[in-house]
Amino acid sequence: MPAKSSAALERRSSRATASTGAAKAADTPWIAANPWLANLPWMAAAAEYAVDAWQRSVLYADVMRQRGNQYQAHLAESAPNVLDFPAEVVLDAHDLPRPCNYALVRILPPDDTPARPNARPFVVVDPRAGHGPGIGGFKPDSEIGAALRAGHPCYFVGFLPDPVPGQTVEDVMHAEAAFLEKVISLHPESAGKPAVIGNCQAGWQVLMTAAMRPELFGPIIVAGAPLSYWAGWRGRNPMRYSGGLLGGSWLTALTSDLGDGRFDGAWLVQNFENLDPANTLWHKKYHLYANVDTEAPRYLGFEKYWGGHVFLNAQEMQYIVDNLFVGNRLTSAELITSDGIRIDLRNIRSPIVVFCSYGDNITPPPQALGFVTDMYRDDSEVLSHDQTIVYATHDSIGHLGIFVSGSTGRKEHREFVNNIDLIDVLPAGIYQAQIADKTEDMPHRELIDGDYVMSIQQRSVEDVRAIVQPDAESDRRFAAVAHLSDINLGLYRSLVQPWVRAMVTPNSAYWMRVLHPLRVSYELWSDRNPFAVPFAAKAERVRETRHPVPSDNPFLALESAVSSTIEQSLNFYRDTRDDGYEKAFELIYGQPWVQALAGLHGSDGAAVRVHPGTSPEHIAFVKDTLTHRRHELRQGGLLEAGIRALLWVHRLHGEADERQFNLARSLVRGESDISIERFREMIRRQAGLLRMAPDAAMDAIPGMLAHSTPANIRRVAKAVKDLSLAVPLDDSEQRDLRQVLAVFENAASQQMANTEHAAAPKKSGSRTARTARAANTSATPRKRPPAAKTSTAAAKTVRTTSAPKTRKAR
Repeated sequence: MPAKSSAALERRSSRATASTGAAKAADTPWIAANPWLANLPWMAAAAEYAVDAWQRSVLYADVMRQRGNQYQAHLAESAPNVLDFPAEVVLDAHDLPRPCNYALVRILPPDDTPARPNARPFVVVDPRAGHGPGIGGFKPDSEIGAALRAGHPCYFVGFLPDPVPGQTVEDVMHAEAAFLEKVISLHPESAGKPAVIGNCQAGWQVLMTAAMRPELFGPIIVAGAPLSYWAGWRGRNPMRYSGGLLGGSWLTALTSDLGDGRFDGAWLVQNFENLDPANTLWHKKYHLYANVDTEAPRYLGFEKYWGGHVFLNAQEMQYIVDNLFVGNRLTSAELITSDGIRIDLRNIRSPIVVFCSYGDNITPPPQALGFVTDMYRDDSEVLSHDQTIVYATHDSIGHLGIFVSGSTGRKEHREFVNNIDLIDVLPAGIYQAQIADKTEDMPHRELIDGDYVMSIQQRSVEDVRAIVQPDAESDRRFAAVAHLSDINLGLYRSLVQPWVRAMVTPNSAYWMRVLHPLRVSYELWSDRNPFAVPFAAKAERVRETRHPVPSDNPFLALESAVSSTIEQSLNFYRDTRDDGYEKAFELIYGQPWVQALAGLHGSDGAAVRVHPGTSPEHIAFVKDTLTHRRHELRQGGLLEAGIRALLWVHRLHGEADERQFNLARSLVRGESDISIERFREMIRRQAGLLRMAPDAAMDAIPGMLAHSTPANIRRVAKAVKDLSLAVPLDDSEQRDLRQVLAVFENAASQQMANTEHAAAPKKSGSRTARTARAANTSATPRKRPPAAKTSTAAAKTVRTTSAPKTRKAR
């Protein structure tokens, strides 16, 4: 060891020994029995570390033994899951006309937080990506926990480990539609359609169902969900190259055949683990070893989920790989169901909230948001399809942390739940949701629920394109992979598959599952292993005499340094490997002759990424909508005028937050009860009218106010002002606000003048009629019938003369 390092270690050892002193000797019997160690700091530090390392090793072995036992017990459950909430089954998809292994359960709310009457129900759908269900309700601070805390009825869609023989992805979609129909029937008085959360692989599945049955869905939140599988940043997202380097989806078919018609989800989990060898091979295990006194419960809780491997039918997995992972056909609207329904995500009428993270190496932001640039060329196409897309990004959290992390549950998911009605009423367009801390000097902070405030800023397709960074050359390489994958799959099915299926038996498939490396790691060390059983008693004795080493022990520092070196080495290997994958992929599939073999023509310059196009039905729909809206420019009353004015003020920058939405309730004060669905329709209609004919829409506001009283006009004007000033306004927005308030004030003043003017002729006419009757009576007292006719005529004259003024006031 170098002299400087040796001296530094000597100083640290001396300080450590001096700081413990006699108390340490008293607490550590073997030091008290050997007082000569106090004069040898190196020996004392080494001895302390050796005892601590041995004790941690025993405790670590015992935790791994518990992990194995937990794995066995979890597999023995009839419906294994990791939900942290009590639940009851509402609908089992085994009983549906198209059965599958899914089920809808109702989460039982805690006694101290019952569901609010008429609150919108939430439905959380977990991913079937190799693991079992329950990750959306894995802990109290989770998606389910956030919904329950806000007083919403909450439901969960889970699944059993084994699929129904012959079930397909379409069967699962129909089951999800049936689940939502059931939830809607259970909450007929709900404030809105159910909000649905789809995690990871459940995200694309939920969106496919929403494209097929859009009338069933409220706002949809997709967390860490891959939708555009070819997208990614060069040098950062190697998982998307796996299909091409393996030659396409033929290996999926082979794996399913070796599993006797079932695909083992452990292979999917293995792919996830291979992405980060430093975490898989070292960090996760060392972190438990280094913090074994406190880390065991968290580690065992996560391993219960991570080791709960499930199965998919061969048909399901092949459909997913061919059409999504390799074919990338979802965002080009090329998928058609067996019923002839085209799966076009642009048909979804509910707001879509996309939550992704820059720290996610499984579903990076380009794959989560790429469907926007795949399906829409510009903002006008988004508006013509009347679609609302909100995206929120996290700076660093990993893939599982998006729906597992307690901090995410307390912040992002709680804000999504608390502001679900705000999201639901957003007009068509693209928005970004940002969450900030609530501060003491924040205006209207009493309107903010919790410690954070969510703001919504208007964005464009170009803003999303800056994140996704689509690359035509990259798409060309992936298109070549998709074509060659079909060729290789056809060759496998024609030449190899019959032989494989002839050799595979249920017994061979069983042993292939049991001997999977991931399963062996759980099976190997449990109470079934006689060498592991004694560690239970040893660990108990160690806990009774546990003496953790001080944090300033030099050998502990050396251990941490070695661990960091191992991690850095594995990370270097990962980066080198991923760089090699990327270069090999580009070298192979970037060759013109390979692309030519795949049927791609290099000279015509045609785009290989198929744009879904615009159907004749949609063109006719847009035309009819515009025609209908021209007749709606002057329709509506006070509430519609207030909404139109507010949208006009914020039309350029488009920013709002939850304070404004809570203040917006003042717009409907005094009106009849307005549901969130009707309020949403009003906002979207007024936004559409402003986009179509902004000047004509604003010129129509005075006429829309003509039926209201001056007090109500001023009340709504004040609400518009408060709503606008809840966020900072620039000079142009302040000028527009002053002009809008002047329009409302002029309308209120005109109404007051019209009311007074309309009342004055009526009184004068009454005096004229009485004078005429008196004169006629005194002059001709016996001719009352003619006098009555004169009085009636005078009254008609008054109504006739005042009628135009009354119509003007209206």
